[in-house]
Amino acid sequence: MRHFITACLALLSTQVMASEPWAKEVDHKAAKELHEKACTGCHTKMYGGDGSKIYTRDGRMLSTKLEILQRVASCNSTMNAGWFPEEEGHVAAWLNKHYYRFEN
Repeated sequence: MRHFITACLALLSTQVMASEPWAKEVDHKAAKELHEKACTGCHTKMYGGDGSKIYTRDGRMLSTKLEILQRVASCNSTMNAGWFPEEEGHVAAWLNKHYYRFEN
């Protein structure tokens, strides 16, 4: 079942990427608010402080925009945040702009 869910998330993320969420106008203020509401508490429990070390730590595991989007979709599902795919795209783009800075 776990592999099925992972495959579905990957497929969904690929479909969202195909609609080019990175090329759309990103609402960075809304994305930051979504992130703070759904993500910061969990990240703070894991890493302390403001939780942003999850993005800047040595050995971080994400290396492309698609991987950011997939991770955001996975966390959305895990935390039952209830975000729509477009909101996931906004949060992923916000994370890329502020922490990752991937070109691809």
